[in-house]
Amino acid sequence: MTAIDEMLRRNKTAAMYHPSGLGPSPLKHLAVVMCMDCRVDAHVAFRLNPGEIHLLRNAGGIISDDVIRSLAISQHALGTREVMIVHHTDCGLAKLNEDEFRALLSRFAGYRPTWSVQAFSDPHDSVRESMRRIQDSPFVYHTDAVRGFIFDVETGLLEEVLADDEPTGQGKPVESTADAD
Repeated sequence: MTAIDEMLRRNKTAAMYHPSGLGPSPLKHLAVVMCMDCRVDAHVAFRLNPGEIHLLRNAGGIISDDVIRSLAISQHALGTREVMIVHHTDCGLAKLNEDEFRALLSRFAGYRPTWSVQAFSDPHDSVRESMRRIQDSPFVYHTDAVRGFIFDVETGLLEEVLADDEPTGQGKPVESTADAD
């Protein structure tokens, strides 16, 4: 049995519990952009119910032109007002050499891709760059409600990254676990 065959089998069971009557506009008016890494499951991490958010995923959770397109549709046509960017620790894109990967694709396809891999070395800096891209876009209008986070793949906890943090790879924790003095 292939993995796709397994998904088809599982779908038959899942369809019995599929909620009906949901509209296309998310109930929380929130769009979440995150990495496609299989260790980061938004539905588990945020205890989501069907219909609560728009979830946009790609390699690295990068704000590409296509993500801007999706955010513009999400906001202008479907009513979202907040954007949450979620990158994560131990990201494969942070370990990827852009030039080497593009050369690999060139050997495979016979030419280099027209798109950038957008590899990065520090997820905190990448989150800040993603926030900046959304805030600079003329197509996204709720730019004051954009927040960025790093998801720790070992603990499942989020760390908030502020747009004006210094590019040192250090963000601000969402919740402090330090004892008060």
